Amino acid sequence: MPEYTPPDLTLLGEDHIRAYRDSGGEVGYIWNGVPTLLLTTTGRRTGKQRTSALIFARDGGDYLVVASKGGAPSHPSWYVNLQANPEARIQVRADEFAVVARTASATEKPRLWQIVTGVWPNYDAYQTRTDRDIPVVILTPS
Repeated sequence: MPEYTPPDLTLLGEDHIRAYRDSGGEVGYIWNGVPTLLLTTTGRRTGKQRTSALIFARDGGDYLVVASKGGAPSHPSWYVNLQANPEARIQVRADEFAVVARTASATEKPRLWQIVTGVWPNYDAYQTRTDRDIPVVILTPS
């Protein structure tokens, strides 16, 4: 089983999002030694804008995020929202722009999984905690 390193949770959730936005990404961009972005999706039932701070990796011009939810048995809400409406916005540092999301195909995923676990190796441990196939999501600027 891959070794699990518990993250530092001192900046999390709404606190992370607020600090990131207020500082133009100067605070919160690096979290536990890895880069984060803010992903804003549209709620599939409410239609309200929902923002999540997520670890990301890059693949060319695309941004990669992982719907791990720490290895929980269900997908995170942001992922389910993207399945209903793949048009979203991200903020990377001070830059904000529109993206279109799609889940990596079974063919694409092994290569992309190597990229994202190169940034956050704990994804391997999260996958061992669940029977669900943890998706890699490709965010392409639109």
